[in-house]
Amino acid sequence: MKNARTVLGDIPAVEMGFTYPHEHLHAVPPPSQKDRDLELSNYAKSVDELKLFRSVGGQTLVEASTLDYGRDLNALKKMSGESGVHVIATTGFNKHVYYPEWVAQKTVDEIAAMLVKDITEGGDGGTVRAGFIKIGTYYNMIHPLEEKTTIAAVLAQKICGAPIWGHTEAGTMGMEILDILEAEGGDFSTVALGHLDRNADEYYLLKLADRGIYIQFDGPGKVKYYPDSVRVSLIKSLIAHGHADRMLISGDMGRASYLESYGGGPGFRFIKTKFIPRLVDEGVSPEDIEKIFIHNPQRWLGVF
Repeated sequence: MKNARTVLGDIPAVEMGFTYPHEHLHAVPPPSQKDRDLELSNYAKSVDELKLFRSVGGQTLVEASTLDYGRDLNALKKMSGESGVHVIATTGFNKHVYYPEWVAQKTVDEIAAMLVKDITEGGDGGTVRAGFIKIGTYYNMIHPLEEKTTIAAVLAQKICGAPIWGHTEAGTMGMEILDILEAEGGDFSTVALGHLDRNADEYYLLKLADRGIYIQFDGPGKVKYYPDSVRVSLIKSLIAHGHADRMLISGDMGRASYLESYGGGPGFRFIKTKFIPRLVDEGVSPEDIEKIFIHNPQRWLGVF
């Protein structure tokens, strides 16, 4: 295990501590996205939420707002310094509906070079570096531009060694994403796919886990999809099938209405104070909790 790349610089991965591997602090979706609840642009409120995370023992937060989603590396650096929480930022893309026009205009190699620069030199007009590459696909399909950016992500990974995280729309297209990554020679040992608990299909999740990637759940507390009892059962199944070392859990609190500091909930404190105690109460061992929230994020992101 090497270093993780935070917005304040590289740190030994073992210093990451308790980690949420997919959250949002500063996000400004393009005007085409009419649902402005997805916008998180109040600096003070976002810092307050980060401080709430720290107050319950949170040490590292992975921020997943992309180039097409209003990423601001300089703001994230300031937030990290003010809160005392390690923040790991991303480069890359969400799903194609958010892409700027230049994604279609640039070549795969040109996009890959941009991603590498964000990882190795810095982005957003400064020297703050991203710590992982994000890709994204649509619901039950992969748009040609999404395939293009996914291939660019693999090319960038080969150059700079960065981990990859994948947005799956409602948990779909996981196998197809991995097929593209595999065909291009991607390193599955540092690939994670997110939102997979949105597709609560035990067979599907186990087959994805068998391919050696990190399986990320990020819906605890979002009972509008289904109750947490379903997530708990899936987590226990993955553990029982030997995949505790390849699991990640976060909240993906990417709406103002999800964050306490913005007047919503359940907020950054929910997993630490309510969901983890429930997992333990339902038979998940403290050792597996430590793997999921401490050791697995360290191995996924500690590659520099």
